[in-house]
Amino acid sequence: MLQLRDVQKKFQGSSVLRGVSLSVGAGEVVGLVGPSGGGKSTLLRCVVGLETIDGGTIAVDGSVGFMFQDFQLFPHMTVRENVTYALRLREKENCTAERVRELLEQLDIWELRDRYPRALSGGQKQRTALARTLVLNPNLLLCDEPTSGLDADRTDGVARLLRSAVSSRRAMLIASHDGDFLKRAADRILHMRDGTIVKEAQNLPAPATVGLAAPTDEQTGQQSENSEAYENMKNEGAPFRVEFGDGEG
Repeated sequence: MLQLRDVQKKFQGSSVLRGVSLSVGAGEVVGLVGPSGGGKSTLLRCVVGLETIDGGTIAVDGSVGFMFQDFQLFPHMTVRENVTYALRLREKENCTAERVRELLEQLDIWELRDRYPRALSGGQKQRTALARTLVLNPNLLLCDEPTSGLDADRTDGVARLLRSAVSSRRAMLIASHDGDFLKRAADRILHMRDGTIVKEAQNLPAPATVGLAAPTDEQTGQQSENSEAYENMKNEGAPFRVEFGDGEG
């Protein structure tokens, strides 16, 4: 699903990522934990294409969804409009109403569909942002600090919510400073410090209890042309990036 080899990134001459290598398989949740400034968010932004890499390789098999740390909901749009907007950008309006209602109901925010972000709690904003990301049925879901701004009592629910979004055809990479949260959400936890992965730990997260829509039949078996990249990644000394597949979700 995702393969990184020796990924490097510099900002104004300073190294932020120093040869990061990792893989995430289908149906797997991998957590990135570490202090602020350790490179977690930068790594996610490189995977989704918001930042370019200065060295190494990134290969993604399928489409990618990104959930921002501050949710980045449009303040002038309602919950339903925020989620619908993602579909309109992909010109999939023919399935908008049904798909949006399905997700909002399963995330227990259908009754909030006509509210604006200013009238939502932190947890409700988080669910709206997740619905907006999932509505496109990404193969790989990236989450940057998904519990930021939430109190401790809500982190268990967020962990279960994210676990429930994973399937045999969807994987997840979560960046968080909260190691206890990742112990409840992730299968493996990678510890980052100073732009490198310093340790990996296996984990046995609690099973999820919140049901979400499974990927559509259209998504089943869909493999982007990027899958060949796993066998063909060469010239590792030069920066390399595989373009993301569009997906059918």
